[in-house]
Amino acid sequence: MRRISYLFLSVATFFMFIENGRAELTGRDIVEKVNAQQKVGSRVGRSKMVLINKAGKTREREVLQYEKSYKGAKGFDQKMLVFFEFPADIRGTGLLVYTYIDPKKDDDRWLYMPALKKIRRIAGESKNEYFMGTDFTYDDIGGRGVDEDNHKLLGMEEVGGVKCYKVESVPIEPENLYSKRVAWVLPDKWVAIRVDFYEKKGALLKTLTASDVRQVDGIWTPFKLEMNNFSENHKTILEIKEVKYNQPIDENIFTTTILERGKVQ
Repeated sequence: MRRISYLFLSVATFFMFIENGRAELTGRDIVEKVNAQQKVGSRVGRSKMVLINKAGKTREREVLQYEKSYKGAKGFDQKMLVFFEFPADIRGTGLLVYTYIDPKKDDDRWLYMPALKKIRRIAGESKNEYFMGTDFTYDDIGGRGVDEDNHKLLGMEEVGGVKCYKVESVPIEPENLYSKRVAWVLPDKWVAIRVDFYEKKGALLKTLTASDVRQVDGIWTPFKLEMNNFSENHKTILEIKEVKYNQPIDENIFTTTILERGKVQ
């Protein structure tokens, strides 16, 4: 069951008992509800990305993203295609990702850079590399399956004056870059508005904050994501400019042929 995409996240029957008029959930229940809220047939979005270094210098990028859900057909969970449209020196750079229903099967990822005229396969430890100078790893972008982590509800805690579920997710496989993630989830919208990423020795590595949450086609969507990388003293801000859900998408765009072309049309 997939996909927790903390960037750019099937409901279980879960009522155990009622406390203060609200169902008591497990950590896994909450992660599954986040997944269910974000589970759509397709997504097409255009975003602006701002990279900020420790000196405060900024670089802007524009990104076009296509996603399609397969609901287990032929073993696939989701396919995603990302292209950079701006600036000119990286225009046409693209990332193609296949994710699978089987939690033991690694995602397939291919990166194409026009300057090299070559497709690079992203595998193994490379999934922990940062994508194109951002503060999101390839694994962050692809997201994680519910069954790849053990989830624990730590209680309720306020974020920005709003009470959220606080959930700890610890990777089952130890080779993951992070020792754990801690997420704060809005109870009524089932959106993670903050995620803390901890490195192997237990120090806080990064924090992702989500804001400007709007409902689009029935899907609660954060229009601003900010990833603060404390180890690198670097920050990436992603602002959604346009997004559409459940639109028809041609299956044939999710190929390395289109990836090398650098655009869908």
